[in-house]
Amino acid sequence: MTILIEQPEFGLQVEEKQIPYDTNELILDGGFVVPKQLSCDGGFEVPEINSFGQSFRDYNAESERQKTVEEFYRVQHINQTYDYVKKMREKYGKLDKVEMSIWECCELLNDVVDDSDPDLDEPQIEHLLQTAEAIRKDYPNDDWLHLTALIHGMSLFIYHYLYITI
Repeated sequence: MTILIEQPEFGLQVEEKQIPYDTNELILDGGFVVPKQLSCDGGFEVPEINSFGQSFRDYNAESERQKTVEEFYRVQHINQTYDYVKKMREKYGKLDKVEMSIWECCELLNDVVDDSDPDLDEPQIEHLLQTAEAIRKDYPNDDWLHLTALIHGMSLFIYHYLYITI
């Protein structure tokens, strides 16, 4: 799904950024220079920052949030049984709880705290849109994949609003 928004033409009002770079460096869309490094065994080393200039998650960091995430996954693994899934399918499979548009659901996701997510700095809707846009850029002809990327967090909404609040 693509939404086109008409934008006025302002012409070139800013000078184009000239970023000097070495042939061993990678320049990302955000203008951040990331050195192309190879590890001693010839493999790729993960850069310090992503294309938005933000650092990547540190999954090994000890924090109170990390304990919450670990507990969430522990409980989810316990509930991965045939009987549990059968019970939940019977309870929620009727699809009679709520009706709303995809966009309304995306907006409501901003109110949800994802217990499986160690990074709460970015609103859920921003994450969904960035993911969908990145997929659209990489796979421009696969519109089904763009939609999948946009709605991949809907299960979080379903879990929170239907399972926790009912």
